[in-house]
Amino acid sequence: MSSARARGAEEGPGWLRGTPQPRWLRALPAVILAVLTVAQIVTPETLELGYFVVAVTPVAALAYGPLSVAVLGCLTLLTLSLPYGRRIWDVETPDLLAVVVVVVLSVVIAWVRTRREQQLVTVRTVAEAAQLAVLPPLPSSVGRVRCAGLYRSAQRGLLVGGDLYDVREGPYGVRALVADVQGHGLEAVATVAALLGAFREAVLDEEDLAGVAARLDRRLVVDSAAVEHAELFATAVVLECPSDEAVLRVVSCGHPPPLLLRGGTARELTLDPAPPLGLGLAGTVPVSITSVPLERGDRVLAHTDGVTEARDASGAFYPLAQRLPELAASVPREDLMALNEAVREDLVRFAGKAENVHDDVALLALGHIG
Repeated sequence: MSSARARGAEEGPGWLRGTPQPRWLRALPAVILAVLTVAQIVTPETLELGYFVVAVTPVAALAYGPLSVAVLGCLTLLTLSLPYGRRIWDVETPDLLAVVVVVVLSVVIAWVRTRREQQLVTVRTVAEAAQLAVLPPLPSSVGRVRCAGLYRSAQRGLLVGGDLYDVREGPYGVRALVADVQGHGLEAVATVAALLGAFREAVLDEEDLAGVAARLDRRLVVDSAAVEHAELFATAVVLECPSDEAVLRVVSCGHPPPLLLRGGTARELTLDPAPPLGLGLAGTVPVSITSVPLERGDRVLAHTDGVTEARDASGAFYPLAQRLPELAASVPREDLMALNEAVREDLVRFAGKAENVHDDVALLALGHIG
């Protein structure tokens, strides 16, 4: 699966760079020119319609580059003389100058527009690269764990917002993180980057999940202390699959519990949640680690509250645990990305449309190999 698909099934690759001009807009200048030319030919000589073709070049400036607009402007000037065999130099000078001025202005407008579009594409391309560097696409498997992540920001035009996920292999097994930081959009990206960096280091250094949670908590506490009234915090769930055991260990820091898909059923894991990260309590409050034996074919779906807090028209919350078994049965068992996409599409249908899902949405599906 491509990284663009992993970020959201509704958009194609490079969607941050904008959409192409609609075909009807590109065809409109030629249509106007043809219609007015035919109308000028079939109408009485006393009815002068030719000068309405001046509207062609301003319309073309919305869709074409300056060279194309200049060529079309020249055709427009020629068109003024065609219907009755007049030559362009027979047009009265003030009228001709007015047409020339409109054509020149249209060329300038097209040049300015194309320059701005090129600058915007460059800025968006850099932004896309920077965001993908913060939250890169997941491989299809990490160690003995199959994985697939899907993320949709509540703020259109962003690949990264207030939610995050990652899966890393270390000396103590494969560990995964799903978290939801305070805030949305670009204001949350710095916190997302800090948490991901701390998690990747903790995967290598910390022997148990309680130590990983403490490392993440400390990162937010330190960052919050450096900024007056920052009050950074995040909810998170950390998961671990040891390399020598068929077991899943889970720590929750104020985060919605993951769901275990087994057979045709789905249930939320029963966890004893610790306080959210960033409150400075991870080192003082005991962190409970829950162990769940895994069976062949089990899948785990971790998510952020943007999923379960989405509402339909009546105000009801999205019942993920109830709908997940049917959604899982509709996709191949081995295709974890298809499972994520099925949940996302069902969520949008439940809410009515994508714009009704007001919070960031992150889904991380895991499957045990062997």
